[in-house]
Amino acid sequence: MSLLLSFIAAFLLGISKSGFKGLGIFVVVLLAINLEAKSSTGVLMPLLILADCFAIVYYRKDVNWKLLFQILPAMLFGVLFGVYVGEDIPKSDFKKIMSVIVFFSGFMMLFFERMKKSYVPKGWWFATLMGLGAGFATMIGNLAGAFANLYFLALNIPKKKFIGTSAWLFFIVNLFKLPFHIFVWKTINIESIIYSGRLALFVIIGFYIGLRLIKYLSNEVFKKYVIIITIIGAIVIYFK
Repeated sequence: MSLLLSFIAAFLLGISKSGFKGLGIFVVVLLAINLEAKSSTGVLMPLLILADCFAIVYYRKDVNWKLLFQILPAMLFGVLFGVYVGEDIPKSDFKKIMSVIVFFSGFMMLFFERMKKSYVPKGWWFATLMGLGAGFATMIGNLAGAFANLYFLALNIPKKKFIGTSAWLFFIVNLFKLPFHIFVWKTINIESIIYSGRLALFVIIGFYIGLRLIKYLSNEVFKKYVIIITIIGAIVIYFK
């Protein structure tokens, strides 16, 4: 049963990376059911990078490099802060931190979506704030999607640009995180890599199916989906 949940998590990860943002939250929850929260981040890392590779190839023409490099430096700094803080956070607190981060981000998405476009923040401070939050969240629990989604959603970019830009962003950041998982937290080892390898095929299948489904979502439906799934995910994490 526990392995079945991991297969489902890998399948959902593939769908998430195809463009269905927010499903990554449920991937984290399902893996955390089988593995303790911090160890699950190590199992997830190779799978994330695998899915990122498929995403950046498929969406290679749909990247807004300007927006990516606005948020990337702060996000990398947030990762470093997460590495430092994460070593001292008790395992039991990981889940609470994840939930608070995602829940807050979801309601921020809803707030910006309801605001007039002229009031949407577009200054460097907004990219810096979202980048720091995303970097910290991705290192603590692979949950940067909530902050990154808020950033791109607030800027009102089209669906494919949203997906393509975030795909490259997470590919770069996940590669940056990899050495810390191996040498600092030691969450990636031979045992975790073998476990990840057993799940890889389900990631690929999920990605393929997700590509077939994402085309049916309009820009407006896509935005509403991202907000709703993020808030639901935060509730699931909190009560898990």
